[in-house]
Amino acid sequence: MEPSAREPLVRKTSSSYQTFPRSTVGRLDREYLRSLHNKRLYLAVFAAVLGNFTFGFALVYPSPVIPALEAHPSPALRLDQHTAPWFGSVFTLGAAAGGLSTMLLNDCLGRKLSIMFSALPSAVGFALMAGAQRVWMLLLGRVLTGYAGGVTSAAIPVYISEISHPGVRGMLGACPQIMAVLGSLVLYALGKYLRVWRGKETLGLVLDWRWLAVAGEVPVLTMIILLCFMPNSPRFLLSQGKEKEALGSLCWLRGSDTDYAQEYEQIKDSVRKQSRRVSCAEIKDPFIYKPILIAGVMRFLQQLSGVTCILVYLQSIFKKTSVILKPEYDAALVGLVRLFSVAIAAVSMDKAGRKILLFVSAGVMLVSNLTMGIYIHFMPASQNGTIANKTLVSSDNLPAEPTNYITLIPLLATMFFIMGYALGWGPITWLLMSEILPLKARGVASGLCVIVSWLTAFTLTQSFLPVVNTFGLQVPFLFFAVISAGNIFFTGCCVPETKGRSLEQIEAFFRTGRRSFLR
Repeated sequence: MEPSAREPLVRKTSSSYQTFPRSTVGRLDREYLRSLHNKRLYLAVFAAVLGNFTFGFALVYPSPVIPALEAHPSPALRLDQHTAPWFGSVFTLGAAAGGLSTMLLNDCLGRKLSIMFSALPSAVGFALMAGAQRVWMLLLGRVLTGYAGGVTSAAIPVYISEISHPGVRGMLGACPQIMAVLGSLVLYALGKYLRVWRGKETLGLVLDWRWLAVAGEVPVLTMIILLCFMPNSPRFLLSQGKEKEALGSLCWLRGSDTDYAQEYEQIKDSVRKQSRRVSCAEIKDPFIYKPILIAGVMRFLQQLSGVTCILVYLQSIFKKTSVILKPEYDAALVGLVRLFSVAIAAVSMDKAGRKILLFVSAGVMLVSNLTMGIYIHFMPASQNGTIANKTLVSSDNLPAEPTNYITLIPLLATMFFIMGYALGWGPITWLLMSEILPLKARGVASGLCVIVSWLTAFTLTQSFLPVVNTFGLQVPFLFFAVISAGNIFFTGCCVPETKGRSLEQIEAFFRTGRRSFLR
């Protein structure tokens, strides 16, 4: 493609408000995408999202491990109703600390080096859990893997958004969620495989959780090796005054046979306008606080929808509701549905748009949580396993294989909840965070959003079991239904549509302050 073919697009993006691409620019973008034969961009994204694979693996690690540790023969490692909630929730506390540190790491080390830095606490955390001799070693391992997850949660979406072309940013922006889901699914499948492989040996149930921790080291090491050969974000390099390196990075990502020079000039112009760090006085500017507020509230609502609680305590919830299948099979089935749904979202995001998927996602979660809460409330204790004074973590004594097929309702409701979440409020929340945050505040603001997200997740996962034991399992699900209804309202009032827009165009729209962009 000749440089002149891109000139109309450059002239449009340099204007103030009328910068969103229409038919002409869309045609030019499609032509530009056809010239992107360079697969290095996708290799760089794959290397980065291996961190999300590890994150997903570590997040749901307690799901198959809590039942094993509750039955552990050694009192030093046995979990009870007091330590089990901490084992499930302390990961999110570490993730909040990781998000806090990323507020500095993102702007000091850069996006790529921040992701690489996360490999250290992750590797140490998995090693601690694999060789744990006391409960405190398990908890510390969970904190460290959570810290690594917090760093990757803030750094990877920003890295991907800054290296991606607008035409594929939606698809690539969904990759972190896809890999997190895949990591969770591999954890479920590998846990079941190790248990079957060890057969009925006396120590089979004791040892499999250690091997799961060892398996978590593999993607960590693979990620650190691959990222050594990947470039840093061109926008970050330009913000550091490294123009030659930034141009080389963009050339590597786009390919030398593409018109990357025009894109480079646009990025350079945007970075030059935002070369200074955001000041306290500038926070009052709607251009700064509106996107930060939108991203932060979205992360808050995302966690209040209950996804972390459901994933962490998935097998225990299925035992509590006496689903007709074995809990480990149910968990794997839910993981497959989640992976399939995120893949659909990745394909649809750049076609249907972000907002329509968020509406569908919140609607499905609302119906699913409401169904689950009503089912648990009205079903007799003999069928749903809701026995008074029984804790969720001690539900191994409850009947596991009822003959009443109505107990498939909790499984189906959970599957639809996960499907709805994975279609929109899972991947799009991460993507929008990296798209709408202004460049001058992107490093700090992304870390702030991660802190909000994981502090909320910690509060919910820590209080989930006590609430269930005191008021019943239906109460949190009805609460999650109310939050899902709020998600619909918030999407309609506040969330912008960013499909097909460049990061520079999105910033230009927020800078104008026109309310029509938020409707």
